[in-house]
Amino acid sequence: MANKAIVYTIYPNKEQAVLCQKTFGCCRFVYNQMLTVQQELYKNGEKHLSKLSANNYCTQHLKKEYPFLTEVDKFALSNAAFHLADSYDRFFKKQSGFPKYKNKHRAKKTYTTNFTNGNIAVCDNYIKLPKLGNVKAKIHRVPKSDWKLKSATITQNRDDSYQVSILFEYEAKELYAPVTSMSTLGLDYKSDGLYVDSEGNDCDMPHYYRLSQSKLAKSQRKLKHKTIGSNNYHKQQKKIAKVHRHIANQRKDFLHKKSTEIANQYTCVCVENLNMRSMANKGFGNGKATLDNGYGMFVNFLEYKLKDRGGYLIKVDKWFPSSQLCHWCGYRSENLKDLRIRKWDCPHCGHEGIDRDWNAAINIKVEGLRILEAS
Repeated sequence: MANKAIVYTIYPNKEQAVLCQKTFGCCRFVYNQMLTVQQELYKNGEKHLSKLSANNYCTQHLKKEYPFLTEVDKFALSNAAFHLADSYDRFFKKQSGFPKYKNKHRAKKTYTTNFTNGNIAVCDNYIKLPKLGNVKAKIHRVPKSDWKLKSATITQNRDDSYQVSILFEYEAKELYAPVTSMSTLGLDYKSDGLYVDSEGNDCDMPHYYRLSQSKLAKSQRKLKHKTIGSNNYHKQQKKIAKVHRHIANQRKDFLHKKSTEIANQYTCVCVENLNMRSMANKGFGNGKATLDNGYGMFVNFLEYKLKDRGGYLIKVDKWFPSSQLCHWCGYRSENLKDLRIRKWDCPHCGHEGIDRDWNAAINIKVEGLRILEAS
């Protein structure tokens, strides 16, 4: 079995929005209360509560002590306790840091509810949700008939827009697409334009952040002259958040379309396994361009879309000298460690004007095919 989520934009009315705010606050309250309980148990030398025990404590103690918790969806509170238990499990496995208290102003406004007895449904122009009832929504995609609904996660964004992520479970069919040299594509990362492929094509991705930078700067200058904490200050903050969300949506839309185009055309894609966090630091010199590209997100999109079609995403080691090797003869030039060299001549085979990025993409493709055959 496999899971897939569809994100819909929802438009709750005033009453529904108020109930959403109450649920966000109650989930945050339960999370913080359970964190306090867990810390007290640790100080007393007792074992921390498991998922089931944490949920029972929330039901038997917190709801009786704080009656306002009964006003919201019970599954949302249970999931808040489960999330804290998961945080503890990740902490003990050294996968993350110690859980922190959630702040009212900085914590993400979201909660998750479970499907039971038809309490969640995707209809023509609305979505049925527990406690909220029928919420107006933009249904841009209809799930398949054999998909089983599992849960729903409601989120309020910084610009006060709402969205719901509906999680479905379905039976995954094992697909295998034949891999040949013609059906394989190599991609070399390029900070100015996302990538260059082994066919010589440049993605030429627009710089959405830079295109909206002047509008964003203007909005931020207006915020500077507002009184901190006033209504006008919060209104201007939402306008800034709306610009940021617009940039993020433009970027995600472009990456989705480009990754779908590649996944439909090729059965195997070879990329470098780059550390984008390190490349985005100040010392590297082009952090803003790296973050504006969203290359890591693009690779994630490619991976699951190729997998759905029976294809493969092969990640070549980041230390593989793809830019230093001539793909015609295999000659390696140490001078090409200098990133300012964009074109070069091979002294071994005599090829002239070799494009650095295109040559690297071809080498990544060849190395990726070798890895796939060896596995």
